[in-house]
Amino acid sequence: MIQAFSNLATSFGISASAGLNAYLPLLIVAIAARFTPLLKLNKPFDLLTDNLVMAILVALLLVETFADKIPAVDTANDVIQTLVRPTAGAILFAASNNVIADVHPVLALICGLLLAGSIHAAKATVRPAVTALTGGLGNPILSFVEDVVAATVTILSILLPFLMVVLLGLFLLLLLLLWHRRASPMTGPNLKGREVH
Repeated sequence: MIQAFSNLATSFGISASAGLNAYLPLLIVAIAARFTPLLKLNKPFDLLTDNLVMAILVALLLVETFADKIPAVDTANDVIQTLVRPTAGAILFAASNNVIADVHPVLALICGLLLAGSIHAAKATVRPAVTALTGGLGNPILSFVEDVVAATVTILSILLPFLMVVLLGLFLLLLLLLWHRRASPMTGPNLKGREVH
């Protein structure tokens, strides 16, 4: 039971990181599956560990990494990645979903697709605003932070999947608190008894 939960946590973490960068989590998972006992990929996803596939992932990662740092090019890259990132998330979720034999592969693909797709949608929405607010100067910084987060989440999801569940829970709690705070009517010492025109 614990192993099943651990694998599920790993699946969620690595597929979520694909929403930020499609190729970095794929490459990290391929390396971990090929060179360590930490991760075993289901067939046919074990093809990720093939030399040619790993070389292609490195090349695609380099292209995406550089394209994502250039204003305007990053927006075009996000349009292209609208199909790629959710697909990578679906592949990663299904590939790493080892112990949970009761979960249908289609359901695993859908979970990864929705998770990575949601994160990609948020990223693609925020990026043009950052470009507008910073004149494009913030794009390379934000892109670098996204890459670091994607790599960190992927590695932690493989090494410490339970920590990722705790962090995800805290993140969701923070979002809920922020949403509740925003949805609450404004009250306070300065607003009571004042008429708003």
